[in-house]
Amino acid sequence: MDLSSLLSATPEEQYDLFAGTVNPQLARVLRTIGFNRQYVRGEGAYLWDSEGHKYLDCLSGYGVFNMGRNHPRIKAALKEAIDRDLPGMIQMDAPLLAGRLARRLLQIVNVEAIDRVFFTNSGTEAVEGAIKFARCATGRPRVIHCRDAFHGLTNGALSCNGIPDFREGFEPLFPGFDAVPFGDLDALEAELRRRDVAGFIVEPIQGKGVYMAPDDYFDQAVRLCRKYGALFIADEVQVGLGRTGKWFACHHWQERPDIITTAKALSGGFVPVGAICYPDWVCKKVFSSMERCVVHSNTFGRNPLAMVAGLAALETIEQEKLVENAARQGQALLEGLKAIGRRHEMVREVRGRGCIVGIEFDRPQSFMLRTGWDLIQKVNKGLFGQLITVPLLTRHRILSQVAGKNTIIKLLPTLTLTDEDVRWILDAMQDVIAECHKFPGSAWDVGKELAKRAVAA
Repeated sequence: MDLSSLLSATPEEQYDLFAGTVNPQLARVLRTIGFNRQYVRGEGAYLWDSEGHKYLDCLSGYGVFNMGRNHPRIKAALKEAIDRDLPGMIQMDAPLLAGRLARRLLQIVNVEAIDRVFFTNSGTEAVEGAIKFARCATGRPRVIHCRDAFHGLTNGALSCNGIPDFREGFEPLFPGFDAVPFGDLDALEAELRRRDVAGFIVEPIQGKGVYMAPDDYFDQAVRLCRKYGALFIADEVQVGLGRTGKWFACHHWQERPDIITTAKALSGGFVPVGAICYPDWVCKKVFSSMERCVVHSNTFGRNPLAMVAGLAALETIEQEKLVENAARQGQALLEGLKAIGRRHEMVREVRGRGCIVGIEFDRPQSFMLRTGWDLIQKVNKGLFGQLITVPLLTRHRILSQVAGKNTIIKLLPTLTLTDEDVRWILDAMQDVIAECHKFPGSAWDVGKELAKRAVAA
């Protein structure tokens, strides 16, 4: 195979090929908003395009690259594993590397009652497994989730996905799933009181809008689940493995969950792997006899390259003190963005923890700005967020996204952030947000141009 030849194409050819064979609508969106860059190299927190421009990646593959892209420690471990010709996926065996990774992961989870790991291929598969385990262990049918939650897009995970846009067109979904408002303990208790709830699944920070619950919510929610016999499932697929400044976001709480799902960064950015971390008593309910030893299983979950990637990822995060760096640099970023927000009336709130940050914008009070806001909303309610993300990319070469409501900008940088990276983000945000507070002005011209492109696309 000639990889150089396969990688040879103009940006236009690349997007034409993708549109014609994979997803035409995604290619159309990227072209419309000017995100149709051709990235040719990634290293650490940075990307380079085919023209040699350097970008700061504040998406990190939706949380995959906690340790940055193409980390040399992880590459070296995977190369060694490939060269050893390891006997992977025998299936009728108990792989040593799976045991090694499970033990290390349980040490990091550091919850006395959690002492088993089931490996999966992804975060959504981990969620699917956690739902099955909760139902089997409790003998109960219902699962409670939160509005605006994102737990994945396979059918079971989608059934506890609280975002209508993702559910539309795929219903009816599975029965036995009910939503409560995020942060509402009374609503949660009302459902738990029926004593038919197997589990309550929740993100410590809701990823789609970077929504935060009240400080005491999770401790109280865990206690309520214990009171009514339901399992508390913490979905740490995105916010785990150092992102919030702790190894797991639940380490910020006093109480501990019953089940933790993780994935994304566990891959090291190379080989997909996820995990369900759960108690022995649940394991004994699910795998209750020799006849049921593979009642829940998969083909690739314990493959040796995935296990090596996971071990190398955890070692890299620990050795390079990326958890501590995420706490320190994340705090500097959050404080800097809040200071910018106080100077600009359209910034409603800046929130987050560690290296996950959301900036929410709202309709301004001043007449001219309000006029511009209303015009943009009338043309397309999803357009305002692009007034931020597009110039961040085109002028400042920072890759970000619109998340949750169309007025929330989400930053999900690698945990390797430096002082210079934080200043890069803050200077860019100050410039872009300030431009949005000048109407008429160049930022609003971006909106008009995007509207024209959308019509023409």
